[in-house]
Amino acid sequence: MVKEVQLNLIFQKHLHQKVLQALFENHPYEEVAFEVNSLENTNQDIGMGTLGTLENPMSENSFLELLKEKLGLSMLRHSDLLNKKISKVAVLGGSGSFGINEASQQKADAFVTADLKYHDFFRSEKQLLLVDVGHYESEQFTKNLIVDYLNEKLPNFAVDLSLTKSNPVNYK
Repeated sequence: MVKEVQLNLIFQKHLHQKVLQALFENHPYEEVAFEVNSLENTNQDIGMGTLGTLENPMSENSFLELLKEKLGLSMLRHSDLLNKKISKVAVLGGSGSFGINEASQQKADAFVTADLKYHDFFRSEKQLLLVDVGHYESEQFTKNLIVDYLNEKLPNFAVDLSLTKSNPVNYK
């Protein structure tokens, strides 16, 4: 006979596997009874993307040309031009259509992301410029940031950046 204790925990979703692992490693006997309930609360401490303000507001066309230049693009996709200056910009690398509402609520003038579907472009509701730069193209510099971070934190560890192109999408 063993005295039972019930624990209730609240943890961030990305810690799910670590919490279960700790439970299984520390449980006093072999049969673990547990239940995980998901809360749909908005977590203010974690998120994706960023929001910034350009030092000098620019026309939509100038902004789009700047994106093409900085990302090495020959083309990009965007919603209707609104004939307004771009100042506040929301950015979310990778597939970011789920961030359109948040970008709009934050009063962004433009939202730069990737993998927008046809109907996603209507979600701008003529309030912000939606720009799809391509999935790989929006994440291409992340590997350099990771290498820099690892070199800073692990100076005695060799990091080799692959030069292999992993983008499965080609343009003609």
